[in-house]
Amino acid sequence: MKPCHMNCRSQSGASLIEVLVAILLLSFGMLALGAMMSFAVQMPKLSGYRATAANLASSHIERIRANPGGFVSGSYSVPLSYDGTFNDVALVACSYPDCTESSLATMDNTSTQRAARMELPAGGLLMTCDTTPCNLNAFGNLWIVWQEPSTYAALNPTSSDNCPTQVTSAFTSPKPRCLYVRFKI
Repeated sequence: MKPCHMNCRSQSGASLIEVLVAILLLSFGMLALGAMMSFAVQMPKLSGYRATAANLASSHIERIRANPGGFVSGSYSVPLSYDGTFNDVALVACSYPDCTESSLATMDNTSTQRAARMELPAGGLLMTCDTTPCNLNAFGNLWIVWQEPSTYAALNPTSSDNCPTQVTSAFTSPKPRCLYVRFKI
């Protein structure tokens, strides 16, 4: 080693600028980690909504298959019941022996609409048939529609996944989520 002459200083440790740069880099990493964690916390709830919608769709399709006469008569074809509100849906019931295929279909529709409204945020449904009038060889189209809470606005889709035009044209902000099921009796 060379001997140190006048005004010779040896550096020990990091300078203040180096420490500030290190803290800045660490803070960017922590911000990215925080954003990822908030996204990860939201995903289980959103997938729970989709699973609930799949269960509701499956249940409604099984009700339709149990009453094929109601499907053929077009009684299961219902207009969009999603309105973006959380209002309750009145249940229409029929009782044996006064149930007809049509009244049973109406009861099934209101029962599914009520379940969608209770289990999904502002839930609703839309049911159409490929042919007019419906027949047993026709395909049915069922959409379960719901509105995700505003806390998930960052996840707002640019296109409203599989929503029909009745939904996408009427509801633009927030865009509802839809589950589409095509089925045959």
